[in-house]
Amino acid sequence: MSEKDTVNHFDKRQAESYDARWQALAPLNDSLHLQLSLVLEEAPEEARVLCVGAGTGAELIALARRFSTWRFLAVDPSAPMLEVCRRKAEANGVADRCAFHVGHVSDVPEAEGVFDAATSLLVSHFIVNLEERLRYFRDIRERLRPGGVLVTSDLCEAPRGQQAELMPVWLRMMRYAGATSEQVEGMLTSYEQNVSMLPEQAMENLLIEAGFSHPTLYAQSLLIRSWFARAKQTHA
Repeated sequence: MSEKDTVNHFDKRQAESYDARWQALAPLNDSLHLQLSLVLEEAPEEARVLCVGAGTGAELIALARRFSTWRFLAVDPSAPMLEVCRRKAEANGVADRCAFHVGHVSDVPEAEGVFDAATSLLVSHFIVNLEERLRYFRDIRERLRPGGVLVTSDLCEAPRGQQAELMPVWLRMMRYAGATSEQVEGMLTSYEQNVSMLPEQAMENLLIEAGFSHPTLYAQSLLIRSWFARAKQTHA
């Protein structure tokens, strides 16, 4: 699956029910967002943050509530998901600091300028083609100022042959969140066809090739691994 193939996987009904579907995993998301905010805390007082694959806006709302002077651009290919994100921003009183772009990061116009930070949470593993995934991260880097920070979290292959032991725990988490046995089986099929879980070193090499320096693995939650890295200076 390429980046362009991910358009509109969420219709209006799915977008409206998305947050409720994963409510049982709120503690996990809260942990991810707390660590995200700590990584990005060094950003400028009036930072501009690019949220790629923003979905219903969970990380955007978490950051906007903690950093009251930051501004955000939420990017997602699903218009219904971004509409939920917009409504949540309004409900939380942060909509005046948010803009919304339906499409991919590669579609964000140059007129938007550069950003101080970018987030990509549980997005890039859906881009199975490695060249497309490299292009995705390059597109983000090109929209960051030199030294700007990218935070990316993705499903990754467990190290040292531990995948077979860890996957059943991951599937138990899916059942805990309310997935039926049939849905769990469907997830396994989807993982085989539509998800690319790279080993840690391959993921870090990809970020370096995309133009980031010092990828730093700062968190693991079962199959989810999170890195931050800094955009290197680009040369014409």
